[in-house]
Amino acid sequence: MTDEIDFNAFNKRLIEEFRANDGVVGGDFAGWPLVLITTIGAKSGQERIAPLVYTNDGDDIVIIASKGGAATSPDWYHNIVKNRSVKVELPGDTFTATATVHNEGATRDRLYRAQADAMPNFDVYQNSTDRVIPVITLARDA
Repeated sequence: MTDEIDFNAFNKRLIEEFRANDGVVGGDFAGWPLVLITTIGAKSGQERIAPLVYTNDGDDIVIIASKGGAATSPDWYHNIVKNRSVKVELPGDTFTATATVHNEGATRDRLYRAQADAMPNFDVYQNSTDRVIPVITLARDA
């Protein structure tokens, strides 16, 4: 027997709860700002939905490809690298956006720090891996 989480089932329930309750969810994510992003699979070409915590930088949504501090980036990150067009779902607002990946530099560091200050688990994630965790900004399309 294993205690591993079935992340696909977990995410599916979280997405359903988000959509059914205008963005309000319970459990581990209660009270956290959540966004749903829909990307196009880098290999499959299929739509993929990921629930993520986020912060804002002006009008941009900021998400972080932490994967809980794993040695590799999450699948949604690879999808964005291949196709920068993303659908964004916030409570009461759905729109398309263009993603910009920040892998290094002052902008990446500033945005990461802002999210880690709001959600200290992101410091734990960065300290758990040797990779520099990418930061992604999502700018609403005109």
